[in-house]
Amino acid sequence: MKDWLPSDHLAYFIIALIPQFDLKPIYAKFKNQFGAPAFRPEVMVAIWLYAYCVGIRSSRRVMKELVEDVAFRVVAGNQQPDFRTLNEFRRKHHKILAGLFIKTVQMAQKAGLVKMGHIAIDGTKIKANASKHSAMSYGRMKEEEERLRKEIERWFEEADAIDAAEDELYGDKAGWELPEHLSTQEKRLEAIQKAMKELEEEAKQAAAEEERKKQEEKAKRRTHEEKRKQRREEKKQKKGKNNPASPEPDPKAQRNFTDSESRIMLNSEKTFIQGYNAHAAVDAETQIIVAADLTNQAGDSPHLPPLVKQATENTGQAPAEASADAAYCSEDNLKFLEDSGIEAFIPPNKVKHNEWREAKPVRGRTPKNLSRRQTMKRKLLTKRGKERYKLRMTSVEPVFGQIKEARGLRQFLHRGLEKVHSMWLFECAAHNIMKMFRAGVVLNPV
Repeated sequence: MKDWLPSDHLAYFIIALIPQFDLKPIYAKFKNQFGAPAFRPEVMVAIWLYAYCVGIRSSRRVMKELVEDVAFRVVAGNQQPDFRTLNEFRRKHHKILAGLFIKTVQMAQKAGLVKMGHIAIDGTKIKANASKHSAMSYGRMKEEEERLRKEIERWFEEADAIDAAEDELYGDKAGWELPEHLSTQEKRLEAIQKAMKELEEEAKQAAAEEERKKQEEKAKRRTHEEKRKQRREEKKQKKGKNNPASPEPDPKAQRNFTDSESRIMLNSEKTFIQGYNAHAAVDAETQIIVAADLTNQAGDSPHLPPLVKQATENTGQAPAEASADAAYCSEDNLKFLEDSGIEAFIPPNKVKHNEWREAKPVRGRTPKNLSRRQTMKRKLLTKRGKERYKLRMTSVEPVFGQIKEARGLRQFLHRGLEKVHSMWLFECAAHNIMKMFRAGVVLNPV
């Protein structure tokens, strides 16, 4: 089989890569197995890594390639697990597969591909395995619940009437069956009620959290006037003049019946999708992903501190500089980077590329008494600020282009935040592997 492919083929790089990973956690799950021998974890991981590197995520498509594609047959050692085995392995071990990402960062660092001089952070919205038309707002759920309840009651009344008429006509010789679609209606009502309970529980938790924050805020007040206000508030609450936060969900709050953990989000094309928000921190010099995350929170700003912390933990060193677009800019984020000793290049306002490039550079000393946002805006208009911020456009943006365009990740195949998060990290691991392969990294034997 070594004669089937050129010696510098990606397949051989993947095979040489597998011994670098610790697969003991997978082996630990294979105790007391009965029936036919299982495929070796090394083979299954190699198959999936190679598949993701070449942009194939469907287990059925992988099964087909294991028969028809030479490279897949080399990677698999000429074995052909079926799509159910492939998919079950990925489903069962998705957390372990996600953990391979950190190892790829460390390997790239040993190979000299992680500099940490400047990291660029960005996010992208990726479709969930669910249609946005399968979502319904809480207000609409209440209306639909009432409609379905009446519909079901009407059907039972009609069924009772038919039953009575047939009993009178046929006696004990004939019965009746519920209409087929009545069962469907009941299932839909059950799904709506389940989603309503989830939203109501979230609203209760949000109300409790809001009340907790109010109490913490009150505890922080120290001046005599604030204490007087606090006493007045307490008196009002005792008299019932101040209503607590409502535990009922916002009528506009939505839940998707196919993937309840996905959310409606606005993507870069200004189109609303049912999806997740994927993030990456990239070494600006080499395009190695040093930190990655995925959530169902549409806003980008809260993700910056965790990404910077993760990048520092994964590489053992903090970056000297960090850049991101305006969606990540906030007073708290700028302060966080400042306190961490990281120079920030984050515009406080969204500006078109041509406007930013054509703006005249600012010269001279920075005026005193400027806020962090004002200081940042001025710095990005200096010659150095423009040069450093430009690194974001030549590093993290191309990375998302490679993942979404070159390798075709436009929609996740899995459902649920936990699994989708794991698969995003696995995607990032595949990206790092491709970068190491293209850079000609030589893997040391383990």
